[in-house]
Amino acid sequence: MSRQPTPLDPAALTALLDRARRRREPWVSLWRDAYDHALPLRGGFVCQPMAGRDGARDLYDGTAPDAVDQLAAALLATVTPPWTSWVGLAPGPETAAADRPALARALDTVAAVLQGHLDRSNFAVEAHQCFLDLVVGGTACLLVEEAPPGALSAFRFSAVALADLMVEEGPSGRLETVVRRHCLPADMLTARYPAAAGLAPCEGKGRGDPARTVEIHELQVADGQGHRYAALLADGTAAPAILAEGRFDEPAFLAFRWVKAPGEVYGRSPVMKALPDIKTANKVVELILKNASLAVTGIWQADDDGVINPSLIKLVPGTIIPKAVGSAGLKPLEPAADFDIGQLVLDDLRRRIRSALLADQLAPVESPRLTATEVLERADQMARALGAVHGRLLSEFLVPLLRRTLAILRRRGEVPDIALDGRQVVPDFRSPLARAQGGRELRSTLLWLDRVAAYGPLAEGAVDMPRAIAWLGERLGVPAALLRGPEAGP
Repeated sequence: MSRQPTPLDPAALTALLDRARRRREPWVSLWRDAYDHALPLRGGFVCQPMAGRDGARDLYDGTAPDAVDQLAAALLATVTPPWTSWVGLAPGPETAAADRPALARALDTVAAVLQGHLDRSNFAVEAHQCFLDLVVGGTACLLVEEAPPGALSAFRFSAVALADLMVEEGPSGRLETVVRRHCLPADMLTARYPAAAGLAPCEGKGRGDPARTVEIHELQVADGQGHRYAALLADGTAAPAILAEGRFDEPAFLAFRWVKAPGEVYGRSPVMKALPDIKTANKVVELILKNASLAVTGIWQADDDGVINPSLIKLVPGTIIPKAVGSAGLKPLEPAADFDIGQLVLDDLRRRIRSALLADQLAPVESPRLTATEVLERADQMARALGAVHGRLLSEFLVPLLRRTLAILRRRGEVPDIALDGRQVVPDFRSPLARAQGGRELRSTLLWLDRVAAYGPLAEGAVDMPRAIAWLGERLGVPAALLRGPEAGP
């Protein structure tokens, strides 16, 4: 948090909260259905804990939860792979050619420092939780805070649950206004917000109860010069008390979406698209299980002869059931029909669910050996399946994440004052998905070089080999220290 801003208007903040809450309400029922069928026991959309709630009681088919886990894990492995150098910096288009080698080596050092802090932090754990919310709810949010001095990493990440999130779009089309509903035990309120000491809403009934929770609203609003921050005590009054306020140069709450329809603020998820099939598959499995229970236990009938008492009959091996002389006794009732058609319907539903959640396209390779053509085709398939999503993740999540983390490291003096302006310095993402999207350009260049080399002496002078080698090294993520540069000579 930087310079001290002008005080905020509590009435304006209350109006903003009401507007964000009204925009969020139509989505809550859809989110509940999606989480109940694809990510059970995730928690409710209320501040109170969900102790004792059996969220998976009515869930019979596990196709959707399994596919959600696979897709979230695939996103983590292809977008932000843990303990892998997936983020970097590169000289921008306005950097002079003579300055590019030295700047590239300096940027590699900055990227190594940044990657080290990310690896030592809890980023992988919290990012995976965000990807789960992204796949199921369509909208996710990651809070990026500076860790206390002496910690292993300079960063501390927190995944904000969709149940606690309200967002608003800004003029840029990004989610610039973020509201987080945060519940704290009453005895921890003053530890996090010292300004809460002595406030009347903290007194009265339940003050000494350690299980009592207090609801806090944390707001992040863009104002043209940065991002304003405020923490409000949600006590139901018209003008809630402001517990903390300040300003961030870069946003601390990074909200991002899977896909977005025109005119909507919250994102749409692949689970929402497959929700009709998920519900139908769940109902078909429930009916199949009920039919199986009838096949095992059966339906029985008996004459009311005054001897058989149905309430005392137990259908277990070795049971002797008395009957009157000459009566039919207890006999089974044949069911109306078999339910084998349900299995045919279920197979088709499960196939469509897995296709909608990309479980087959991004599944691990079972064959131990793949040809070069198969590897390239699989990379193209992954780039096509996640191309639009990756573009939105770059714009709303990865680039703001890079800006925010670099701002923290600059403030701590661990990296030089390098601005990620898109002219002198640009982001260079090296994740498998980013490489797959740039693979077509790389393959076209390699094919051209191969065809030119076939002409032998006739092609001499047609290719600037030092620059071509340097370009290939940049596209393949080769460290700048290994690239001598075309101007260095032989």
